[in-house]
Formats: sequence, structure tokens, C-alpha cells
Amino acid sequence: MTDPLCQLYLITPPKFELVSFADKLAEAIDAGNVACVQLRLKEASDSEIMEACDVLRPIVQEREVAFILNDNPRLAAKMGCDGVHIGQEDGSYEKARDIVGDDAIVGVTCHNSRDLAFEAGELGADYVAFGAFFPTQTKEAKHQAELETLKAWNMMTTVPSVAIGGITVENCTPLVEAGADFLAVVAGVWDYPEGPGEAVRAFDNKIREATISL
Repeated sequence: MTDPLCQLYLITPPKFELVSFADKLAEAIDAGNVACVQLRLKEASDSEIMEACDVLRPIVQEREVAFILNDNPRLAAKMGCDGVHIGQEDGSYEKARDIVGDDAIVGVTCHNSRDLAFEAGELGADYVAFGAFFPTQTKEAKHQAELETLKAWNMMTTVPSVAIGGITVENCTPLVEAGADFLAVVAGVWDYPEGPGEAVRAFDNKIREATISL
């Protein structure tokens, strides 16, 4: 998950038809600079999550992209995922690390708090996620993140940052300019009018333009 440019961190829609979504996922990854895919199915059963992992994980990993499971380190380890993402209400970083092992990726939600981010970074988190930066329909955003948090984090530490929350092709430039290492995108890719592949290409163009201007 390292690259000199900001990269895309794709998050799956809350619900999807597995077979057709698998094709969309492959299209998106093949279109551009995608570093990571997070499977996020909050309302699904363990068996449904496991089925989705079986179908989607090979598509992602065969393309040398990291496959992350949301919230559930036990299933992440069992299903051969590359890591797990933990929210502030989903258990501790330490417990997740114990379950998935030292070689796995563990990312932590930190809302708009540098204190939470520093704590996670000192414990060994592979990335910290700040958000929500913009209104989003994917989930109820309880915290509003600020560009200054990203800017300060980028200046003070080398722990990678993920920006999340309502990010689209149209509004992503300030986040790249503020130093986000990854843009976590849901509807901005999957609901893009011209399709997910075109969305990824459009994001790539915006990221390059923003990086050149720095």
C-alpha cells in the first residue's frame, strides 16, 4: 500500500449482488491506482461475509491489491484477508493485532482526533482514517473532519492517513493537497454515472493534477 501518489482505497457498498459486483470490482481495480479494497457489510451474517470473501478476495489479491475486512479480525484471519479495519466502537487495536498477526494490515478509525491517531500510530497501526470530510449517504456521520487535521498529521508523522466520507471526483482535490495518503471511496466510485472504471480513471487524473500543483 505504498506509492508516491495518493491512492484509492475502495470500500464496498453496504449491499450488493455478489456476482455482478465482482465484475464491477475487477473493472474498478483494472482501471487505475487502487491500493486497497475494504469489504464492509455491516448488516450481513458471518456466512454472507465469508461467501463474499471467497468471491471477492481472489479478484483483489490476484491484482496485488490489499483486501481488508471491516470490523471482524477473527473472520479476516480465517478468510485469508490482508488485514482488518477497526472502528472506535469495534474493539481494541491490540486485540485485533493479536488475532490477525504482525504481518497483517490493521487500520484504525480516528474521526477528527489527532490524539486518537497518535495513540493508534504509537501502538503500531498501519494507517489511521480521518472523517467524515463531506456528507455521506453510506452511513450516519457522527464526526466532521477538517482539512487542518490532515495537514497537521501529514507534517508531524509518517503513519499513512486515509480520508473518508462523501469523497467524489469533484471534491477530492483539497484532500490530496492536504496530504491524504489514501482516499476511501464508496458511492463516488460505485455510483459514478459512467461506471466504476471511469470513476477510478477520473480520480487518478484529479490526484495527479493536485499532486503536480503542490
